[in-house]
Amino acid sequence: MRIPPKLHAGDRVAILSPAFAAPAEAPELHEQAMRRLVEKTGLVPVEYPTTRMRDATPQQRAVDVDAAFADPSIRGILATIGGDDQMLVVPHLDPALALADPKPFVGYSDNTNILNWLWGLGIAGYHGGSTAVHLGPGPAVDDVHLLSLRAALIDGGEIEIIEPGESEDVGRRWTDPRALTEYGDRTPTGPWAWSGPERRVEGRTWGGCLEVLDGLAWADRLPAASDLEGAVLLLETSEERPSAGWVARWLRGLGERGILQAVAGVLIARPLVSDFEFHPTGSEAQALRDEQRDAAIEVISRYNREAVVCIGVPFGHTRPQWILPYGGRVVLDGSTQRVFARY
Repeated sequence: MRIPPKLHAGDRVAILSPAFAAPAEAPELHEQAMRRLVEKTGLVPVEYPTTRMRDATPQQRAVDVDAAFADPSIRGILATIGGDDQMLVVPHLDPALALADPKPFVGYSDNTNILNWLWGLGIAGYHGGSTAVHLGPGPAVDDVHLLSLRAALIDGGEIEIIEPGESEDVGRRWTDPRALTEYGDRTPTGPWAWSGPERRVEGRTWGGCLEVLDGLAWADRLPAASDLEGAVLLLETSEERPSAGWVARWLRGLGERGILQAVAGVLIARPLVSDFEFHPTGSEAQALRDEQRDAAIEVISRYNREAVVCIGVPFGHTRPQWILPYGGRVVLDGSTQRVFARY
């Protein structure tokens, strides 16, 4: 797996919308995200024709992704947000361009499509990061997000992934002026759940958003189980809030493909259990998370009792959010119940 080179202050980074063009819906929030990117990293954002284009076709979006890889002055690529049709973009991408000049790609959710495509080419990326969700909104960029963004793009190194102690499922609506100055409704978080043997495992990562992996399976774009021997599986669910039953079905599918048996560890994100319309009480929200946790542990243990499993880590759709290596290496220490990521 090739780890793309790190960037330096003054380097240019492509700001792309390979799925949904969030900047077209929230231009002020996008501008704040760009200012913060410059202030916090020293990198120079470069937008492309479809970055703010509503209803751009998959072919148009693919042209911009290819152009970012083809331009030698562009040293990294950040997605503005996810979406739901990026699997239509990937067939139009030119693998020769990415292979000729590998660059760190940062995104999650529907961007699992491009991350998986790069992984298949032997190029590591970074799961997480959304300029529209984690850079633009609120009074500031969360500390853990900025730390991992800088590690992914600039600083490198090994970092312990810790619990920031609070979390929000959704922020303010983009149409609400408060979105620029306030976080969403944050609640305290508890310890992560661990399952499996009390041992330390380390492996390169693969995985992503379960709803996207489901589509990739139908399209026969998942890696072979043999390619995932000893890997650490990263799994998260989206704002669609799938039930514990759906999570169990998807995990069984991964088990029947041999993927759960192949991996050494599984890292599952804290799931969203509320949205703008659905507001469970604190006890109801915890019950929904507990149901998903129990379903995941039951299915994974059926296929692989030796896997070290950690559930509830703040990556994926939650905020604050850690950006994690995708194709890089993560350590799960079941004996000390600690997680480390190597950037």
